[in-house]
Amino acid sequence: MTMPKEDTNPMRALQGLEHGNSSVRLQTALAVGSAPDPRSVDKLVERCAIEPEFYVREMLTWALTRHSSSMTVPRLIDELRAERTQARSQALHTLSKIGDRRAWPAITRALLTDPDDEVARSAWRAAVVLVPEEEEPGLAGVLAAQLGRGEHETQSSLSRALIALGEAIMPILHAAMTDPDPRVRQHAIATERLWRDPDAGFGFAIEEAKRVVALGATGQEG
Repeated sequence: MTMPKEDTNPMRALQGLEHGNSSVRLQTALAVGSAPDPRSVDKLVERCAIEPEFYVREMLTWALTRHSSSMTVPRLIDELRAERTQARSQALHTLSKIGDRRAWPAITRALLTDPDDEVARSAWRAAVVLVPEEEEPGLAGVLAAQLGRGEHETQSSLSRALIALGEAIMPILHAAMTDPDPRVRQHAIATERLWRDPDAGFGFAIEEAKRVVALGATGQEG
């Protein structure tokens, strides 16, 4: 008996990414990542920009990490100029997971200060993964200039990004602790506390920082 030939056309297999059932989209992304094919890269990137379900987007990112970075990184860098905020944020997220430092020049100040908090948070995470050591102080300055930005989740993300840069952030944090803006002071103090005690959690650190600012102290020690 003659067996039917396996369908090797990735475009037909990728049709599942447009299915109305998110479980089908998830399984399709899993299958594509399990059998990487360079012809799938464009469709995976395009779907990242519009996929509404978080867990499916995570699988799309995983599928992209399974492909050669020589194929994925240039395509993801192109996506950083997209108008759609989800396209930019998911491309940044995927670049952080791939970890190819050739993408570093594409992490621009405009992305790091993007008015959309989700894009900015993704840019911060990507930047601290991709930044060359000699450019860490400059990155720390750009990030620290946004202390006080946003609500709890955004501030927590910024603190974690700053802490990932290590000792280089301390002079900048200490300067920010005397900023005229109380939100900046609170955020700087909370970040410094979290740097000293990573297990404390951002929620605890920011509440402690608010008390310090209310009492009119900077919280600096020594």
